[in-house]
Amino acid sequence: MLDDATAVTEPGGPERAAVDAAQVAAAVLLGDGRRAVGLHEALVGGPAWRRLPIEHRAAHLVDVAGAYVRTDNVAGAGGALLHADRLVPAEVRIRPAGRAALAEVLAGVRRPDPRLIALAEAIRIKL
Repeated sequence: MLDDATAVTEPGGPERAAVDAAQVAAAVLLGDGRRAVGLHEALVGGPAWRRLPIEHRAAHLVDVAGAYVRTDNVAGAGGALLHADRLVPAEVRIRPAGRAALAEVLAGVRRPDPRLIALAEAIRIKL
């Protein structure tokens, strides 16, 4: 269905950006971290990324953090979460998936980014 949606949406348009984000989410859910990260980086590197609603971008960043962790790129995961927190803080601070992703990132690194530690402390995630 995602291939069909890609075929009927205009490249660079907001609808295509939503389809591209859905492809990333599907890859994350299927456990294909490398594909998810590759699709994500293509999406955020293109002009359509800014056409997605800010809430959609923040939720997408929380979702892709898990793919970064699965590809052993904890720094990428942390960066995605910090970016999501700047866009829509509730996505990381309140949404269960955001809180879980932050805990997973912090558990996977010996020396976490001080900004991630501050975020975790602010929302009372145990380190």
